[in-house]
Formats: sequence, C-alpha cells, structure tokens
Amino acid sequence: MAMAWALVATPALAVDPFALRDIRVEGLQRADAGTVFGALPFRIGDVYNDEKGAAALRALFATGLFKDVRLEVEKDVVVVIVEERPLIAAVEFTGLKEFDKDALLKSLRDVGIGEGRPFDRALADRAEQELKRQYLTRSLYGAEVITTITPVERNRVNVSFNVVEGEVAQIGEIRILGSKAFSEKDLLKQIESTTSGWLTWYTKSDRYSRVKLNADLEALRAYYLNRGYLEFSVDSTQVAITPDKQRISITINVSEGQPYTVTGVRLEGDFLGRDEEFKQRVTIKPGAPYRAEDVAETGRRFSELYGNFGYAFARIEPRTEIDRAAGRVAVVIGGQPSQRVYVRRVNVAGNERTRDEVIRREFRQFESSWYDGRKIKLSRDRIDRLGYFSQVEVDTAEVPGSPDQVDLTAKVTEKATGNIQLGAGFSSAEKVTFTFGIRQDNIFGTGNYLGLELNTGKFNRTIVLSTVDPYFTVDGVSRAIDLYHRTQRPINSQGESYRFITQGGAVRFGVPFTELDTVFFGIGAERTTIEAGLLLPNSYLLYREQFGQTSASLPLTLGWQRDGRDSALVPTNGRYQRFNAEWGVALDTNYLRSNYQFQQWVPFGKQYTLGLNAEFGYGKGLGGKPFPVFKNFFGGGLGSVRGFDQGSLGPIDVTGAYTGGTRRLNLNSEFYVPVPGSGNDRTLRIFSWVDAGNVWAAEESLDFSTLRVAAGVGLSWISPVGPLKVSMGVPIRKFPQDRIQRFQFQIGTAF
Repeated sequence: MAMAWALVATPALAVDPFALRDIRVEGLQRADAGTVFGALPFRIGDVYNDEKGAAALRALFATGLFKDVRLEVEKDVVVVIVEERPLIAAVEFTGLKEFDKDALLKSLRDVGIGEGRPFDRALADRAEQELKRQYLTRSLYGAEVITTITPVERNRVNVSFNVVEGEVAQIGEIRILGSKAFSEKDLLKQIESTTSGWLTWYTKSDRYSRVKLNADLEALRAYYLNRGYLEFSVDSTQVAITPDKQRISITINVSEGQPYTVTGVRLEGDFLGRDEEFKQRVTIKPGAPYRAEDVAETGRRFSELYGNFGYAFARIEPRTEIDRAAGRVAVVIGGQPSQRVYVRRVNVAGNERTRDEVIRREFRQFESSWYDGRKIKLSRDRIDRLGYFSQVEVDTAEVPGSPDQVDLTAKVTEKATGNIQLGAGFSSAEKVTFTFGIRQDNIFGTGNYLGLELNTGKFNRTIVLSTVDPYFTVDGVSRAIDLYHRTQRPINSQGESYRFITQGGAVRFGVPFTELDTVFFGIGAERTTIEAGLLLPNSYLLYREQFGQTSASLPLTLGWQRDGRDSALVPTNGRYQRFNAEWGVALDTNYLRSNYQFQQWVPFGKQYTLGLNAEFGYGKGLGGKPFPVFKNFFGGGLGSVRGFDQGSLGPIDVTGAYTGGTRRLNLNSEFYVPVPGSGNDRTLRIFSWVDAGNVWAAEESLDFSTLRVAAGVGLSWISPVGPLKVSMGVPIRKFPQDRIQRFQFQIGTAF
C-alpha cells in the first residue's frame, strides 16, 4: 500500500509552492465532499507545497473510506481524485453451529467488519484467522473458514464466511511422567482435563485448550506444594494430534524434588504491637509437611487483620528458609502496615436495573470513615445475600495524590430475579399433582418482592399473593403483606366430598437486631369454612357443631430467623434457624401454633456436602377452646418425609381420613457428591437422602417408635432452564395404612 501510494502521489509532488486558487474533488459516489475537504490540511488561499500534499494523502487514506487517492496540480488548482472503497452490504455465515451468530456479528463489527462499513480486505482476512483461532479453543482442529466477497450494485459487497466445522477433537490419552510419591491415577484426579467419558458431552472436559492445560499444570503444582514438595516443577508438556485431527494426546513431565517439613514460623516487621493477635491467625503447623495453602491463608488473615485497623495496603511477604540436607523449612512472614487510610467515596458499578440505593443501603462501610476490612467484607456479603446478582466484588483503589484515601467500588453482575417455579409428584392417591409459582425478587429494581403461588393438587389447592418491602423504614425494618385463598380436602381412603376453605390476609414486620438475626411480628385476619360432605371426619364434625360452619380468627405472629449459610441456592456451609409462633387471640378461636426449624450444612473437602434439617411443630388450644382442626400439622411428601404421599402421615379418623395433628417432627439429611466426570461443579450433584418424621394428635404421646423413615437418591442440577431436583425413594419403616409416593421432582425457571 505504501509503494502504491508513493507512485500515485508522484504527480502532486516536486512542485513549486503557489497560492491555491481552487480545490476540485473527483470520483465521489457516496461519500460527502465535505468529508474530503475536512480532511485536507489546506484551504483556498493557502500556500500549497509538497509537504501539504503528502499530509493530505495521509489524512485521506486514514479515513478508511478510499481505496485509492491521487492529487493532481493544474496550474494553481489542486484536483483530488479518489476511488471509494465498496461498502459492506451484508455479513453472512454458513455452516455455523458452535458459535452464536449474533455474538459473532457484534464482535466483527467491533473490528470494522459490519453492514454499512467500508470494506477492507485486510480486516476480512484478519477476521477469518480470528474465527479459525476461536474454533481451535473449542477443539475443532479440522475447522475450515473460507471468506467469499461478492460484489453487488452501487459499489457494495457481501461478505460471506463459509464454515466447515468438522468433528470435535477429543483427548484420547493423558500421561503424567516422572511422579514417584503419588500415583498417576491420583494426579489425574487433580486436573480438569479428562479423556472421553459418558458425561463429557456435558462437561466438555475432553476438549483441549492451552488455557485449560495451563490451569491443570497449576493444579498439579498446588497439589505438590500442599504436600511439602517445595521444589516441584513441570519440566515439559507435549501435545500431539493424530493426522485426522480427531484425537489428542497430552504428556506432562514433572520433577518432584524432596518433601519438606516445617520447623517453625517467625514474624518479622511491624505488627502494630499486636503480635499475639497475628500469631493466633497463623495456620502453618510446625512439624507438619509444608503447605502452600496454609501460607497463603495465613497471609490472607494477616491482610484482613491489618485491614480491620484501617491499613488497606499492608504488605505481607512470606519467605522460606530451606535446609535441603535435613528436608526442613522455616517460614518467615514479613509484615508492613504502610499508611492508615479512610474511605473517601463508595461507588456502584454494573447495575443496569437495580437502583443504586438498593445496593448502597447494604453497605456497612461508610464514606469519610476509617477503612475497616470487616465492614467491607460484611457489606459485600450483604449485597450478595440479596440474590439479585451472580457476582459481587468490592474493589479498593487509591485516590491519586492522596495516599491516605481510598475509593471503594461495588461491582455487580445482575442476573434474572424472576422465577417460575414448577413442582410435581405422582402417587396412587392424587396421581399427578402440580404446584406453580411466579415471583420477582427485585421488581422494577427496587429490591421489593412480589410473588404469586398456585397449587393444583387434588387435595390441596392454594393461591397466595405476597409482597415484601425489605426497607419499609430507612433502618431496615421490612414489611410483608400476604393475601391467600386455600382449599383443603384431607386424604381419605374411601372417597370424600368435604373440604376446608380459608380466606385471609396478614401483615408482618421484620426488625433486624444483628447482621444475621431478624425478629418478625405481625397480625392477620382469616375466615375458615368447613363445607360438610360425604364421610366428614368425626373430629371435624364435632368442631363444626360446636363453633359453626365458619370460624373467624385474628392471629398474632411472632418469629425469629438467623441465616448464616454461604448461599441460599446451593448452600455448602453454615447454619440456618427459624422460629415462628401464631397466637389466635380473638373472635372464634384461641390457640397457639409454633414451629422451629434448624439446618446445618457441613462441607467435606471441596467436593462433598452434608445437609441436615430438623423441624418441630407444636399446637395447643387455649382458654378452654380446642385447637382448631384446620390448623393441624400434616406430614409426608415434599418438604417433609419423602417416599410417602403428601399429607398422609399422622392420625387417621374412623372414616379413614388423614386429619393431621397438633405435633409434627421432620428429620432430613442429604449428602451431596459431584456427578462423576463433572469435576467440582456444584451445579450438578448427586445426593443420597434419609428422611424421618410423623404427626401426632393432642391425646397421643410423642412416640418415636412410630416415626416413618424413607431413603433414596436424587439429582440436583442448576440447569440452563433453572434449578432442577429429582428424587426417588423407598420407605424403610412404614405402617399398613401408609400411602407411598416414590418419585418427586421440582424445577424452577428464571426469566
């Protein structure tokens, strides 16, 4: 291009300077003449010379609009002769399967290849090479991309990328050579890459990429460094592909070195006169093998402790003193607090729908206050617990020219906060039952909740409309309003036509007392009608004769909740507790109904999680009045004891109906393991479960020998269409009157 430019520019060079009388432009088809005149470094009346001519050529070529430009001088007139580049009329793909077409069109437009843009062959060739490179990252080594340029009318072209993707190249063999302390089989478990297996269609772990291989090498290095092998190294890697470009073999050569044992830990530097506090945070154990994870964790804890006192940029520098002859190592941790800082400003970024105030009100680190690492971490956790974001990060940046000030930026990545929840179960009694719910946790970006729940079961039908304002007051007091209509037909083994109809509403407030604890209180009003029918249970008949067909109630509610789980969607660690009590104080009823729930999640390494749940409900009539039969507890089915029909546990009336009781106990356990071949992916897990529980009437003793027990297995998956949970179980302890429900599933779809 430079040589061509020099040749065409020759007629306009080597001229004597002259006063420019006129400028003419020739060859324009679409471009505006003003674009040309605007790029020229001279005007009519200026003195024209060779330097200005060369500058004009550079400026016109730089616009990217012209394929060729010439300057000709006719006496005191400069003639600008241009040949426009063709415009791109359309960009098309054929044979594209692996990538999204719209995403590719956007990326090509960012580099200059797009509809309406001037066509540049060099850019088209570069786009072709980049597309080929992208296919290599997907292990499609046989992919071919051919770019076709088709001229169309009005000096335009169509750009077509014709793709033959071919078959995915799969990893057929992975070898790790040079290992002595650990078997090759154990080392292969530490890396993400695998050979082809029955689940690799989902995990894609049998696809090779250089980035993934580098991550695998780091995983091997971390594995050895956490077992005392300080001098471990990867000597070389070889990646070979078969001539048909379908199979890949990977060979990794390593040198282990010798293992080292920690002899002691020494602190050096300025630890703010709090050496003992820092020593208590040391996780490195003398006498044990050297572990890089312990050193990194100790450094993290030191940085956190410095941050708690306002030192945001403390330097932690661990080093090792190695005695190779003895196979020992001493760890020295240096610490310098640098300068204490305070927070100048708190910024919010990444929120497109959620309002800034919804995020800011969760911050516990305030502007113009000393930097406090604990409050910043707490702020991040509170924002994450909202459930509106898939990722939350709080970055710290120094203020230029002010070494004692920092700015905080909360960076969030929003996710869909609306959910359509579907649930289904199958049993011989109800056949197929469905539940449906629709909710928006962050409606209009305000942080408020709005939900609708429907249940279409044969024996239980429900419609509930709920709304929650988590910041009804600026102090964080929440307000919830529920409106509901429930129809309940207790299970009967001989056929039934009676039902309960409950209509009502409630308002409750939540007052946060600590970062984890919230106390709830509220009041409601409801009316329950017992519609008589065939085989009305005796207890229901007696209650109806005593208090009439319709009973009105004015219940007061009081509750407490402590949520210390690391995640509400996929918890792996932490504890959750909840207690609520309902007191019917006026109108036709006088009763107390309470429920306590306890959950504990225990991680076992990075892969396994044990979840435990216990729930106990208790009801009692007050003031000489019986406990309302329509407030009875029921057990069995989803959320209770799987393997048994929904609501089928507990007392049975002489008519054969399951009438529920005043006391209920549920005990549940689930043990989660990753699906083989999926690595540590917690979105896809297999679990085994054991449930136990029962319901007792007021006149019955709490007899644990009557507990029903069931066990089974299930699959939990955060699928592309939402959370999915499937379980299959069988009763371990059952009684002749029990109804069995072996299969349940639940699915939620985000929108």
